[in-house]
Amino acid sequence: MSGRRRALGERVQLGVVRGLARLPGRVQVLLSGERPVVVDGLRLDPQFQLVRSLRQRKGLVGLTTPGLDLQRARRRFTREAVAFAGPRTPVRATRDFTISGPAGPLAVRHYAPAAADPQPLLVFLHGGGFVFGDIETHDEPCRLLCAFAGMHVLSVEYRLAPEHPFPAALDDTLAALRWARGHAASLGGDGRRVAVGGDSAGGNLAAVAARLATRSGDAPVAQLLIYPATDATTPRRSHELFGDGYILTNADRLEFTRLYVDGSGRAAGDDRVSPLHAPDLGELPPALVVTAGFDVLRDEGEAYAEALRRAGTTTRLCRVESLGHGFINLGGIVPAARRETIAIAREWRALVDTITH
Repeated sequence: MSGRRRALGERVQLGVVRGLARLPGRVQVLLSGERPVVVDGLRLDPQFQLVRSLRQRKGLVGLTTPGLDLQRARRRFTREAVAFAGPRTPVRATRDFTISGPAGPLAVRHYAPAAADPQPLLVFLHGGGFVFGDIETHDEPCRLLCAFAGMHVLSVEYRLAPEHPFPAALDDTLAALRWARGHAASLGGDGRRVAVGGDSAGGNLAAVAARLATRSGDAPVAQLLIYPATDATTPRRSHELFGDGYILTNADRLEFTRLYVDGSGRAAGDDRVSPLHAPDLGELPPALVVTAGFDVLRDEGEAYAEALRRAGTTTRLCRVESLGHGFINLGGIVPAARRETIAIAREWRALVDTITH
């Protein structure tokens, strides 16, 4: 099948999914061909269950497959993310430009909130296993954070593995955070309130960057960690419970880690790869940690939140019980995903507003 025909077929399928998402939940469960999914005492959202079922019928159990065609998989990831996001949430303005990175220019996108007076600025790192994703795949999540948190968002297109293994993405993250601290005012932001955040792999980068920047004396004001990857070495119960068929699989988790660290000379247990292994998590910026009930990364994200708390770092943990990994990218087809992302944005702003400088 030609690339054009394949892309057309996928667009048609995505349109069908959006149409099915408007049906009542009970009908969606019937169409999925399954009974309601209940695991660990939690019930999976029916729209999320339908998306999961339709992807499985297409042979898409997770995000990676044996003998992965990396470029094709990246294009599919981007098409799904853009299509599943739904209509764009309006913000006052957006602008694409580049900033200086450690190995050349970094593409970024700035989202400006409605308020014209200086507001906090969130440096956002997209998910995608360190291998997939860009500023386009996470356009709508960034719009929702900007609109409903009422703050500036700077989305960063960091270098991807395996072409650029660890620590390339982390180096880009730290460079973007430094740039934002020095240029927030030029974007209309408050340079005293620059935060860092991200989802999945981006949550990992945000967690590590928050710690390293703090130790170097340039701490962000807060950290937003949405279903972050925090421990690439320790088996966890959620790895088994949700390891097969909830968008991100345990095999995906292992393969993304391999692609990220191979060739870097670093082990997966390095605390810049697995931030839960860091010896000191105290005196870090306040954190909002969000996990998903049906997510292979759930337990390591919650373990990280608990480790932050034990070390004395102010931490809020929110588990979105009925959804799975990647839900912030599903707002156009899973209504609960959009509602929860908006709730995260509001909780995030509430946390930032408690911090005085």
